[in-house]
Amino acid sequence: MTPLAELLATRIRLQSEFAETEVPYGEAYAVKAAAGWSPAELTEVGATEPTPATAHPAAQGQGQAAAAAAGDSGTVRAGYTHSTYLVMLHAGPVPAGGPADEVDLDAIRIPLARRWRGLLPDVDDEVIRHLVDRREARRRGADVVRFLGARTEEGEVVSWADLYLDPATGTAQIEDLITSEAHLRRGYADAVLTTALRLAADKDCETRFLTADATGWPRHWYERRGFSVIGQSHCFERG
Repeated sequence: MTPLAELLATRIRLQSEFAETEVPYGEAYAVKAAAGWSPAELTEVGATEPTPATAHPAAQGQGQAAAAAAGDSGTVRAGYTHSTYLVMLHAGPVPAGGPADEVDLDAIRIPLARRWRGLLPDVDDEVIRHLVDRREARRRGADVVRFLGARTEEGEVVSWADLYLDPATGTAQIEDLITSEAHLRRGYADAVLTTALRLAADKDCETRFLTADATGWPRHWYERRGFSVIGQSHCFERG
């Protein structure tokens, strides 16, 4: 199986080519669905339901912006929601490192369970346990996968992230950087991020990237730490 990191690196290189076809396809599909075409009817003519599409900012002209606006209107009428995620590449200097270190799943089990409980307050404890345990499967996502965590003086992990490394392609992805709400704005996320960047650089991974919600404040936080936007992922979902 091709490592996840290698696939992600390929997606980045191809984003400018995908932009002119994938995004308009999703928008056109949504417009047809809003006009009354069922998924079965669209499938019969060869139009499968669109998957998240990528687009490079350089390809975003006025015509595409207008199409996106029309597409959003169509997706809403068809029951879709449209989310935009940014692909952000680290272009700044690599920090010396941070005080975070590698942790195992047991070290982040309690904060993970607490976070899932906040997102899914009505499910039973068994469901939460399965969701936490499922994180271990992420270790199959690349040649080298590390869970990183920053601890309080008492030893509690309060900020964590996944680091996916593929030294063969020189690619590293930082994924799911989260800090417990009670410990925000205390430098714990910085500790995890700087540690991840240094570990990636030490493995000769010159392409270091992450994704961020286009509408969320973290994107600006990442920009101040040397990341810049190189592409977008448009996700159309219908519940």
